[in-house]
Amino acid sequence: MRAVRGAAQHYAWGDPTAIPQLLGQAPDGQPWAEWWLGTHPMAPSHLEGGTPLSSVAGQLPYLLKLLAAAQPLSLQTHPDAATARAGFHREEAAGVAMGHPHRIYRDPFAKPELLCALSRFDTLCGFRPVDATDALLREIGADHLAAALRSDGLEATVAGLYRGAIATQPVVAACHRHSSAEAVLVSRLDEQYPGDPSVVVTLLLNRVMLQPGEAVFLGPGNLHAYLRGLGVEIMGASDNVVRGGLTSKHIDVDELLAVLSFEPLPDPVVRPVEQMPGRWRYSTPATPFELWRFEVAGSMPHTAEGRELLLCTDGSAGPLHHGETAYLAPGDSVVLEGPSTVFRVAETGESGAKP
Repeated sequence: MRAVRGAAQHYAWGDPTAIPQLLGQAPDGQPWAEWWLGTHPMAPSHLEGGTPLSSVAGQLPYLLKLLAAAQPLSLQTHPDAATARAGFHREEAAGVAMGHPHRIYRDPFAKPELLCALSRFDTLCGFRPVDATDALLREIGADHLAAALRSDGLEATVAGLYRGAIATQPVVAACHRHSSAEAVLVSRLDEQYPGDPSVVVTLLLNRVMLQPGEAVFLGPGNLHAYLRGLGVEIMGASDNVVRGGLTSKHIDVDELLAVLSFEPLPDPVVRPVEQMPGRWRYSTPATPFELWRFEVAGSMPHTAEGRELLLCTDGSAGPLHHGETAYLAPGDSVVLEGPSTVFRVAETGESGAKP
């Protein structure tokens, strides 16, 4: 087992206290948005003494993060592997510099992700079933948007909003007069991003308030935005983001509409399954990783079957203390102590991995 030091990302939407407090550090006034743990070249982790984690782990197929949002992130989605490969080669052939702000495909890989809440976590995740959205829009008084959804369907309605064929201002005005959580969010976002069609698109999405221990899985094409909270995030080691709005960064509506999945999600919440006493597994289908949460009461022996990261988020797990992360090579063994909570990331294929 090797201690791992992550890398902070100070994006403007970050929370100034949540991540430093979890890591046992004093807040420094900066917004701490993410704490990266992995070998991604944008912010690679290191071992004690400053040696890169990649020197012992190679290039990991996943990236583990702590994420703390004090303000909403951009409304965005991620491509599947085939789309990522095609987009990467297209932008390479066009000579778009890797650091150019309009570059979308920075690598040829998919970026599936799962976020597990450490606090109450407010998020938008996937399209709500159409009948439920129709009822919400009529309740708010957004009758022309409800009529478009009923007559033209979800995909055409989303395209109409983004291309200006469906007026958004009457919807925003109706939301100003309504007290539902969805309408209040539209009013708040409209103050930050006036005229942005993504403000109204949020009414078509599931509004999910995760409780600690619950998660959302964001497969290819899932339109989503994190609104507020602290969580553990695991994703493919990719930086491909297609943005639709709620941001000052580059937006590409044509690419967004091409990548989006319009299949509604009736229940976007992922609830872990206890595979062995104290060992809870989160479902992440067709990914190179899986996430486990160990609720350690006494002593819990564990042997790594692949390249793994362990992150202690609560209590002291014996050799792994609150806020600390460790890398386990295949075959490495550790005895965790409780009471503590430890998240484990393992590399895997679609068939999954054993605890």
